[in-house]
Amino acid sequence: MAPDHGSHRLSLRVLAVTAAVASAVGLAATSAAAAPPNPPPKSSKSFPGSVPSWAGSRTKTGIPLSNTTVEGEIYFNLPDLAGAKAAADAVSTPDSAAYGQYLKPGDWISKYAPTQDTVDATVNWLKAQGLVIMGVPQSRLYVVFRGTVAQINQVFSTTEQNYSFGGQTLIGPATAPSVPADIAASIQSVSVDQGRLLTRPALASPTSGEASPSSPDGNKPIQPPVTAPCSTSWGEKSVTLPEAYGTTSFPTFICGYTPKQLQGAYGVSTPGTVSSTAGSGQTVAIIDAYASPTIESDTNTWAAASGVPALAPGQYSQIVPDSQMFLDQALCAQPSGWQGEQTLDVQAVHGLAPGANILYVGGFNCGGGLDIAMSTILDGHLANIVSNSYGNVGEALSPDALQGEQNIHLQAAGEGIGLYFSSGDSGDEKANLGYASPDFPASSPYVTAVGGTSLAVGADDTYKFETGWGTARQRVVQDASGNLTYAGSLPGPFRFGAGGGTSAVFAQPAYQSGLVPAALAGGHRVSPDVASLADPYTGYRIGLSPITNDHVLKTGGFAFETYGGTSLASPLTAAQMAVAQATANKVIGFANPAIYDTAAAGGAEHDVAPPANPVSVAFSSTVSGNTYLVGMDHDSSLATAPGYDDVTGVGSMTEAFAQQVAAAH
Repeated sequence: MAPDHGSHRLSLRVLAVTAAVASAVGLAATSAAAAPPNPPPKSSKSFPGSVPSWAGSRTKTGIPLSNTTVEGEIYFNLPDLAGAKAAADAVSTPDSAAYGQYLKPGDWISKYAPTQDTVDATVNWLKAQGLVIMGVPQSRLYVVFRGTVAQINQVFSTTEQNYSFGGQTLIGPATAPSVPADIAASIQSVSVDQGRLLTRPALASPTSGEASPSSPDGNKPIQPPVTAPCSTSWGEKSVTLPEAYGTTSFPTFICGYTPKQLQGAYGVSTPGTVSSTAGSGQTVAIIDAYASPTIESDTNTWAAASGVPALAPGQYSQIVPDSQMFLDQALCAQPSGWQGEQTLDVQAVHGLAPGANILYVGGFNCGGGLDIAMSTILDGHLANIVSNSYGNVGEALSPDALQGEQNIHLQAAGEGIGLYFSSGDSGDEKANLGYASPDFPASSPYVTAVGGTSLAVGADDTYKFETGWGTARQRVVQDASGNLTYAGSLPGPFRFGAGGGTSAVFAQPAYQSGLVPAALAGGHRVSPDVASLADPYTGYRIGLSPITNDHVLKTGGFAFETYGGTSLASPLTAAQMAVAQATANKVIGFANPAIYDTAAAGGAEHDVAPPANPVSVAFSSTVSGNTYLVGMDHDSSLATAPGYDDVTGVGSMTEAFAQQVAAAH
């Protein structure tokens, strides 16, 4: 049975729904001019670990308007953090006597969460300062609030500044925020910066970021020197391009794989057939920001054209905020920027596990709203598999906030809820950060990080091969004599690829010891853990009615599109876990210890190693008009290798491997 959520609205214990949002927005209109921050009272405690790394003098660009509204979040200490970690490890580790003995939400909360009195004291203090409380989960792990820059400066004795980071102007504290000493002991972190609002869907299309060319006469489109039509299966079509890697004939990019093709390739069904009941009896929860107004009708239209059954009544349900509560839209990339993500997630799960129920929980923004969405699932145990196709820019949150977020993941593990997170689409993040970093939350030790591959599926729906997802491409041009050549050296500039790498924050978890090379780990957590299809040039076909007006959520006509990114890999992996749970009639929970144990014993995952010969496809863009040779397995400084690697983890997820993980119980 599907959970009976209908289209219920988000409602947590202290979430004041539209009235609170109206108040928060109103703050920006009524706030007075900026005032210098209050000096910290003598009986106060500052939180230097709550200042993000990007809030420094080199990135400072000015002072924000005092009436600008800022979201804040206070994370509370777990009274017994060591006990919560030990419990999460014990119920998730196959050789533990407590394996699979998950706690109910109320039991976890009563045993490990902060007390009601300590949380109430902080909430009451925030209210007394005039700040608007947006939400406190039943787990009492954090409180989300909003206030103006002037209020934040006064209340937390800091100075908010504008900083340039990640291509955006963000507000953050120039000095460590402080709180009164009588409540400080219960607080782990005070987040009063906009770094969380850089959370983005890990979504990629073949034409991501391309611009339409300008024609010399303003009328006639520019024609590429050669055109590569898409293929419906690997190698169906090929084109002749200038010589590269010892050949002039190259397969063309994939139009977009269908559910039948992926079910066959990954072993959910016999190649050439579709299972319409795979995953029956399971519920996969999906979290994103905002909500698509056409998700059910779009999915049913797509399903009719994709060979899978339409959503049965009640099979899809959602818990979403009213659209008037959609906050921070400009920084969060707008509802239209998340619609493709939600659509991809839902249709990826339904395509691979058509029998599973789907619960979508939408955040009111891409910051604290996502935490509230997560807690809605955990506090009610609404699903035991949760797909999260979004991530931050590396680990560039404040150190204390990262630990506060990990507490949420500990609750999930203790309750037997598996969290699957996209590893990211920007490789090692050097281009954005200037240094290598895995993306958070995928780098948390208590989530399953899903990396990416490029997938070749044959005409008979059978698996042919995979490479690591890392795309470099070079444009095909004509020289002065009219002959085809390449615009530069091959394979060309890095375009996008699976995120991964070694955490600078989290220590190596026990389950990675022995399987992850010590030279790679250096005593720290390495991500990803597993991988699935992510390359948009071998992507997945979805269908949606795109939002054309973010203010009123007006949509255009239905159309098919091809997407990839680890945004695709995460829901595909979650769907395979749902099928495995249905088959085994067991709950896998936090899967990493079982994943690594199974891989170490010689599991049925596809070990994705460097190909013996370079693999490339030809691609013609309908946006820029250019034709490219797209090289695969070129993921920034990350690299595939036999065994574990930081592009694909232990390997590509297959249904046989998921079944082995489930059998660990």
